[in-house]
Amino acid sequence: MQLFDDDDYMMTTPKENFFQIMRTANQNIVEMELEKVFERLAVAEKILEEKGLEEEYERLVKTMIATDPEELENRKNSLFIETVGNIVTQCE
Repeated sequence: MQLFDDDDYMMTTPKENFFQIMRTANQNIVEMELEKVFERLAVAEKILEEKGLEEEYERLVKTMIATDPEELENRKNSLFIETVGNIVTQCE
């Protein structure tokens, strides 16, 4: 099952590909993968809370947005790519 044209894939961003796949892939698989992402986020938040690092985390987020937006964008793109890869491999 081909979810997108190879030429289109090379001309779009990881974020654009992510949302295209979200619309066209098997919705059960999409929901399962998004739930996994939220599970990981929930665990990460719990760890931060238990270690008393919530304020430091929020400060780092603001700092990264202001001083290193390219690194933040790269990290977001990695997550988009990983999630799309997980979805596409299950749809084949």
